[in-house]
Order: sequence, then C-alpha cells, then structure tokens
Amino acid sequence: MRDQATHTPLGFLKMHGLGNDFVVIDSRGRDAVTTPALARALGDRHRGVGFDQLAEIRDGDGTDITLDFWNSDGTRAGACGNATRCVAGLVMGETGAEAISIRTTRGLLSARIEGGEVSVNMGPPQLAWDEIPLAREMDSLHLPLDGDPVGVGMGNPHCVFFVDDAEAADVAGRGRAVELDSLFPEKTNVEFAEVRARDEIRMRVWERGTGITLACGSGACATVVAAARRGLTERRVRMELDGGWLVLDWREDGVWMTGPTALVFRAELSADFLAAL
Repeated sequence: MRDQATHTPLGFLKMHGLGNDFVVIDSRGRDAVTTPALARALGDRHRGVGFDQLAEIRDGDGTDITLDFWNSDGTRAGACGNATRCVAGLVMGETGAEAISIRTTRGLLSARIEGGEVSVNMGPPQLAWDEIPLAREMDSLHLPLDGDPVGVGMGNPHCVFFVDDAEAADVAGRGRAVELDSLFPEKTNVEFAEVRARDEIRMRVWERGTGITLACGSGACATVVAAARRGLTERRVRMELDGGWLVLDWREDGVWMTGPTALVFRAELSADFLAAL
C-alpha cells in the first residue's frame, strides 16, 4: 500500500445510511490502497475506526466512479446498497449532478437524487441457484432449511426468512448458523422479515463477515424480491430496519432503493497506525 510504504497519513470519511455505517476511502487519481489487513484494522471498533463495510472510491472505467467493498473481517463484499447510496450522494453533492453511474463487481449501477434522498438501482435480482450461488440445483423460492426461506442474489447471496415477529427473531444465533451452512458456498447474508401489510415490511439482518447491522441495503432489496415472489407483498414497499426506513421498488430494470444518507466526519489515519499493519 503506497500510503503505508511512505508512512504518510491516509484520509477517510465516516458515513452511514440508517445507522449502517461505513468508512469511505477516496482513491480517485491513485492506485487502490485497501488490503485485507487494513480492512481488519479499520474495522476494529476498539483499536481502529469501526464500520459495517468499507467502501473505496476509484476512478470510473467508462462510468463516473468505481466502488470496491470490504467487510470488517478483511474479506471482499460483492455489493453494499447503503454504502453505494452514501458515496453516490457524496459525489453528486460535489459535482452538482442529479444522477451518476457506478461500476461495482455487481455490475453497472445508477444513482440519482429523488425527493431529497438518494436512490440507487441495485440491478435485477439473481434467482437461479447457481447465480445466488447455492451449493446444488434447487428451487430458490423454497430452500431446504427449517423455516422455508427464500434464496436471492443481489451481487451477494441472501437467505430470507419470513417470521411472525421480527423483534423476537434469533438474529444472532440463527443468522450465524445459516451464514455458515454448507448450502451457501460463499456464505450468506440472512434476513428475518415480518410482513405487516402488502406495502410494508419489518426486517432485521445478519450480514456475512460482519454480524448484526442496523440496516443492509442489498438485504432490503433481496427481501422485497422474496416477498413479492411469494405473493406476500406488492413489488414496491416501505421497509423498517433497525436503523430506520427505506423504500424498495422492484422494477423491470432492477431493484431501486431510496433513503437518507449522512456524512459524519472527515479524518485521517495516522502514519503510526498504518506503519503497524
């Protein structure tokens, strides 16, 4: 890492969407700097900064920007909806643009300002067993696990359980067990969703590589897809997560997610912190 090698401070931002919090490193105009060791050190809420995911902004490849995502355990994340919204809002605020394009490992995403909030199209859901991915061929609408969950891919795998009471769900215990189940070769995010009405869902989430978070954008998208496929809701719903509310809209061109974002502070990692990695 260049900043580590030269022992110079490294700037970053802290942002959140519904309490789903992120460290954002802006590497436009230079090589990427994030490594598994840096992600783990930054993700430590006692000795680092702490985050649910880390997002690194890079120069666009035929797009306005490119985004890379990391989990706090040092693994890569394929998608992160709330981080995408946060960074998109940041970039649109800088440039005055009302819409931008973003390249991720999920593919090409688009974002725009909608009603004063940031909306991002997370792309079409992946519904085939080998796209999610699952370990073997099966019906993704009815996974062979207790609780009859739904499998959905949103650039990362999701396992959605429908429950009578989301508040009473064993998110930590069941979430950890399902994340590591052999059915999911790349592990999985786990959602516990309570359908309140045809247009409203309460959802709690366990994120792979991180644990319980206050919100998960790709998980919210997966949940509305699962609910609509089961015939439990319409394709547009309001969703309450532990950290607040999102609006999800599964359209022909993908799943649009809209909600608030916040820039908390700008700071820098010290040379001593970087040199110790």
